[in-house]
Amino acid sequence: MKKYALPLLLLAVFEAVAVTLWLTKNNIFYLFNFSYIGISLSLGIFLFIKKYKHARRIVQLLVGLYMLVYLGLICRENMQIEGFWYYLFTGVFEAATIHYAVAKIFGPLLFGRGWCGYACWTAMVLDFLPYKVPQQPRKKIGWLRYLTFAVSLIFVAALFLAKVGNIERIMFWAFLGGNVLYYAVGIALAFAFKDNRAFCKYICPITVFLKPMSYFSLFRVKCDKSKCINCGKCKRVCPMEVDVTDNSRKRANATECILCMECVKNCPKDAL
Repeated sequence: MKKYALPLLLLAVFEAVAVTLWLTKNNIFYLFNFSYIGISLSLGIFLFIKKYKHARRIVQLLVGLYMLVYLGLICRENMQIEGFWYYLFTGVFEAATIHYAVAKIFGPLLFGRGWCGYACWTAMVLDFLPYKVPQQPRKKIGWLRYLTFAVSLIFVAALFLAKVGNIERIMFWAFLGGNVLYYAVGIALAFAFKDNRAFCKYICPITVFLKPMSYFSLFRVKCDKSKCINCGKCKRVCPMEVDVTDNSRKRANATECILCMECVKNCPKDAL
């Protein structure tokens, strides 16, 4: 049973968060929300332990569709970064702000960029494209993420400064338009650069939060040097081009590991 300790621990953590928020906020939605996500993630890890090929993809679809369709389209919560700025400026501790705090600001201290690998509804679609492993050298245009980050902040700040009415409705339409734009840009970049994850590497504004926190991540892929034969297969299958044979926190693209575990699955010596 020791090998199932991680999914059980993860489920316990999410249930603790779910119950705490349910009782403190007096809203049963939080019990359902965090229980659902915790069960989905734990199921994925359980399936991975059982060596099921599509374990991560199942979690991506369970969590990604829940957040996009249920929280975004049905509940009309802007779960994009614009929604985070909106609720932050209004001082309301709602789904978007809680989501960002748990998954994208403080959560990465524990699980790094696991959000990108298991829950992002943009990557959920991009991972269906044919370039699962980059076919071209990495581009030096990562600075674009800071531009999109600034644009999202300026957009919401301008609405408040201009005292625009019915901002909540605008936020919903911004969520719809933002997703269409993200998918269009993400798909175009994937084919242009022959890399499904090009959007994540160069454009996604969320990485401005994720990257610095992921540097200190507790859960990391590590290499057992006594088993490693330096075949390089782990580097060739990594969608984010992380050098997992280097255990240093300063390894190549260290803050970009999405814990997809492709390197672990493909290591011929179980060194990872």
